[in-house]
Amino acid sequence: MDYTLRELMTICAAREIKNGDIVFCGTGISMLAAMAAKNINAPDSVIFFETGAIDSKLEDIPLAVADPRIMYHTSANGGLMEAFCTMQNPMTGARIVGILGAAQIDIYGNLNSTVIGEYEAPTVRFSGSGGACDVASFVSRSIIFMKMEKRKFKKKLDYLTSPGFLDGPEGREKAGLPPGGPDKVITDMGVMGFDPDTKQMFLIGCEKDFPYPAEVSRIYFLRYFFIDTEAAAGIPAESGI
Repeated sequence: MDYTLRELMTICAAREIKNGDIVFCGTGISMLAAMAAKNINAPDSVIFFETGAIDSKLEDIPLAVADPRIMYHTSANGGLMEAFCTMQNPMTGARIVGILGAAQIDIYGNLNSTVIGEYEAPTVRFSGSGGACDVASFVSRSIIFMKMEKRKFKKKLDYLTSPGFLDGPEGREKAGLPPGGPDKVITDMGVMGFDPDTKQMFLIGCEKDFPYPAEVSRIYFLRYFFIDTEAAAGIPAESGI
């Protein structure tokens, strides 16, 4: 069967959603992942949006979180306050799964969606957090979409927009955040998880057409993206990552 890498990323994320999960969706590929999960492997999951639509029955792909189609056959239509109350209250909060994206990510799953370069004089300024900081701060686990490029996987972020595990073990607790944090990073070349002790990202598996063996990829992953700023020994530059 032919498929695109974007479709593969969607299905990989959908598999991380379980029955009973309450999925906080943004615009784009996160909607596709939530819809795929509800129609394939997690029919009892619940989709909701920051604009207040809760338990949407999505038959068409909405253009954005404010598209009226997100309100089709919902259990409730509220507003921003109701959406964030669903995310943070003690009855439903532990079941929330957030799906996020960003311009940069570091080894602890912290995200930058604000600027590239210096904040006062950036090379690029993005739209910023939206609800992403709240989602990353309060949900029990999050799934992050990221294209596997060196400019996106950074040793140090240009700006911290949304917290992952901050500076490592107990980082969230020291900052006054609840337990939780990023669970998986879905890329076009592989899937990453986070070590339960160090809270550092590691490579779980590679896309089958990745040109180098999974063993080599795992060995050099951290060095290539987060430690050595030059091309890591063992992964040729023509690998394209």
